[in-house]
Amino acid sequence: MFRLGWFVNYGFGAYGWNQQWSGNVAQDVARPQLFEQGAQILENAGFDYLMLEDASVLYDIYQGSFAYAARRGLIRQDPMPLVPLMARATKHVGIIATMSTSFYPPFIAARLANTLDHLTEGRFGLNLVTSSPHAAAQNFGHEKHFEHDLRYEMADEWIRAVKALWNTWEPDAVVYDEANGVFADPDKIHYANFQGRFFSTRGPLNSVPSPQYHPVLCQAGGSGVGRAFAAAHADTIIAADPGIDGMRGYRDDITRLAEENGRSGKDVKLLHLISPVLGDTDEEAWARKRAMNAAADADQTNQLAALSYISGIDMSTFDLDEPLPELSDRVNGHQSSFSVFAKLARSGKTLREILKSRRGQETVELVGSPQTVADRMEEVMEQVGGDGFLVVMPFTRRNLTDVGDGLAPVLRRRGLIRDGYPYRTFRENLTSF
Repeated sequence: MFRLGWFVNYGFGAYGWNQQWSGNVAQDVARPQLFEQGAQILENAGFDYLMLEDASVLYDIYQGSFAYAARRGLIRQDPMPLVPLMARATKHVGIIATMSTSFYPPFIAARLANTLDHLTEGRFGLNLVTSSPHAAAQNFGHEKHFEHDLRYEMADEWIRAVKALWNTWEPDAVVYDEANGVFADPDKIHYANFQGRFFSTRGPLNSVPSPQYHPVLCQAGGSGVGRAFAAAHADTIIAADPGIDGMRGYRDDITRLAEENGRSGKDVKLLHLISPVLGDTDEEAWARKRAMNAAADADQTNQLAALSYISGIDMSTFDLDEPLPELSDRVNGHQSSFSVFAKLARSGKTLREILKSRRGQETVELVGSPQTVADRMEEVMEQVGGDGFLVVMPFTRRNLTDVGDGLAPVLRRRGLIRDGYPYRTFRENLTSF
């Protein structure tokens, strides 16, 4: 068996704006209904969790302006208030929201996560990011963002501070002893008194221990320091290395790093990014895939804007029909994501050819009928060795239906994904196999 998750790649944002099958986007923006309905579909389909991405900027690197982001609806509401609404609409599926370790003070982060774990009855998780653009840092009072590797050094200290705050109340500190008038045992509550290079916090939290005690932690460790951080702290990791060898190599590396941190590789659940294209038949699915590729090739601005964001470099300044210069030493953003493009650039390909070579984030191509795609997923997971797949597609009703009502039932009938949730909390279900 393997796990399924969904990477909600614009968080509490807009999906499919001005596209053929998304005519109700204007009614969905900044409202919870789409996300409540989507969570219900994924729970019915046996997904372990969905993860709400987030960012603290209106993209303004591409063409030196936020005009493109505004026209395309690349907005994000704060995902945290959405979490309990999605939890109220469901009973079992885990709900992860993104938080920046660079900008959230540890006390606010620990208290907020604790509260959301209560409101979801033990189904909350945090996706930890360090953020990348200088504009995000400027929104929090900094002149520019911290250097890439330093951000992860800070993140490691940040999560240790947050855990110290969660630990200020022992799990059984609350006694509700009405006979003696004791709400909580003060001997089981402690100061954190955490003092680090970047963060300090006194504690204790003024909130009671949450159902999971420590909410589930998610991370996308790509660079060397990112992998080390994820292996040390994450319960589930977003894995993006493409190809069977890349997927297997990433798993081996995370297992090694986890063991170096006193953990078992089995403690960390890797979900590999996929973007399945489905149809009633293989022919229909491939026709849909070809149409998607043709549309992307006809208008590559979306890819250029995305590449500008992850690199921090305005890609509109380069000729599409010329090779890219060496840019790696200028990237202070998502270094692992950009490294794929940098490798292609060193081969002498033009920027246009590079964009065609790497249109999405998927680790393995999945195109066909639900039966064909299920065959391939089973084959891949057997070769890679676990732990599952993370769907990264626009969070539209059409995509949710294709995967939730088309692909997932085929996987379930084959015994490849869960057919129920045996435990109460997200962490228990995530680690149940």
